[in-house]
Amino acid sequence: METTNSVSTNIADAGKLILRVSLGVLVLLHGIAKLISGPGFVLKVVSAAGLPVAFGYLVYIGEVIAPILLIVGLWSRLAALIVVTSVTVAVLLVKPAQIFAIANTGGWGVELEGMFVFAAIAVVFLGAGRYSIGGIRGRWN
Repeated sequence: METTNSVSTNIADAGKLILRVSLGVLVLLHGIAKLISGPGFVLKVVSAAGLPVAFGYLVYIGEVIAPILLIVGLWSRLAALIVVTSVTVAVLLVKPAQIFAIANTGGWGVELEGMFVFAAIAVVFLGAGRYSIGGIRGRWN
């Protein structure tokens, strides 16, 4: 028979799984869209900001590779840090005026991006949990 502590741990690990996988899938969908449409828009934005154009290709790490790592639960804390950085840079480059704005619907101007950032920060603190490839003892999980 499981103890209360063991049940709490299993529930917490299930919550970590849901958070990690949902964040990974939702960010990955943005990455897939960029794979399909190509890097043109991102490279244009990066160039207009005065950054090296090659910097724009890092979006694929933040929106394809890191989300896949989150989904499978491998190096999840590092992957979540990459997502935080990627989304933050994207907001600063594409939607800086919306950071302190309220949308017509009453929500924050960068509500979706904010949820991505805060969910990723939660994964950084919580780790991947036992339901991951890296396992509960993995250094970055």
